[in-house]
Amino acid sequence: MSYSALRLLVEGLRGHDGWRKAWRAAEPRARYDAIVIGGGGHGLATAYYLAKNHGLANVAVLEKGWIGGGNTGRNTTVIRSNYYYPESARLYDFSLKLYEKLGRELNYNIMLSQRGMVTLAHSRHDMDAAARWAGAMEANGVDVELLDRDAVSRLVPALDCSPSARFPVVGGFRQQRAGTARHDAVAWGYARAADRLGVDIIENCEVTGFLTDAGGAVSGVMTNRGTIRSGRVGMAVAGHSSALAKMAGFRLPITSYALQAFVSEPIKPFLDTVVLSLATGVYVSQSDKGGIVMGGGLDQHASYAQRGNAPVMTAVMAAVADQFPRLRRVRLLRQWAGIVDVVHDSSPILGCSPMRGLYLNCGWGTGGFKAIPVGGWVLAHHLATGRPHELAEPFGLSRFATGSLIDEAAASGIAH
Repeated sequence: MSYSALRLLVEGLRGHDGWRKAWRAAEPRARYDAIVIGGGGHGLATAYYLAKNHGLANVAVLEKGWIGGGNTGRNTTVIRSNYYYPESARLYDFSLKLYEKLGRELNYNIMLSQRGMVTLAHSRHDMDAAARWAGAMEANGVDVELLDRDAVSRLVPALDCSPSARFPVVGGFRQQRAGTARHDAVAWGYARAADRLGVDIIENCEVTGFLTDAGGAVSGVMTNRGTIRSGRVGMAVAGHSSALAKMAGFRLPITSYALQAFVSEPIKPFLDTVVLSLATGVYVSQSDKGGIVMGGGLDQHASYAQRGNAPVMTAVMAAVADQFPRLRRVRLLRQWAGIVDVVHDSSPILGCSPMRGLYLNCGWGTGGFKAIPVGGWVLAHHLATGRPHELAEPFGLSRFATGSLIDEAAASGIAH
């Protein structure tokens, strides 16, 4: 069933009785050609690209809870590719290009809004770093525009750019192709498209262990719904990657933290871009419903809790109130946290694990949502062909042994 304006009109006249479920409630089978652990954006994208790009439709997606109920539904929906190193720029810009055509490809409105992203510089030193960062983006073929204070003030009139501002604005840069997308729509769109290609999406199916053959390679998984066999297993479980790795008998260089986000009560439109402050680590945008979506740095202790803590909330709210004075009396509607998987160089881990037949998609830290399409694309390629995709090759687990790190901690613009 294709979605269209005509279809919506017809179903409206018929009382909406003709719609069918977006995906089946599949029961697990005994064996699959490939298993993907994790029913968030990365796992669903992997299954979709396995079927679409490689013709591998006998695939199961195993989700402990419900589709998109983890980090995919617990983020601030920002999409960007403003990274410093060439390896990162290629990876994230490929993802952004996939996002730009994703709604049409999936026949599902992901509410992509390329409203641009402005990164603020608050000192001469910040501005030097911004110029260096923008130069790297330009050299890597990523769109960028360097801004002075007047240009920032024109783009973001609500921002306090006065000389007396607590965080004076010197300038910054903008990536115009950056923006936001609806997080649950991305998950649902991939789930629907994968299901239509024959993928089994199995919710409430928790992996409790791994099966191995006589040679030590993975041969399947144990779940609360029985044993499922496959010689190819992909793992896309974000902050729980280290817990799954422990089940498989190896250790990943990952620490899991809570990353909080906040949204205000709806107000009239006043902010038509995403704004990131280098001085405070705070980022702000306005949703289609009118809520002000805000985020900041990580909670400063390792945790699997999804409730966050008051000090981070206080720091984010104070910075937003200082930089956007008109928001000082706006009420907070809700707060949440996701569990992010941070590694030493703030770049993802993609490719082989120490166990043959088990492949990794993890370590995205605070950048997982923007990387959903490319994360699925490269993991599907590895599962189908047995070889890493060229975009993923620099991000293998072996880099922690060789020292070939891709340190994007500063270029990501978030303190982690």
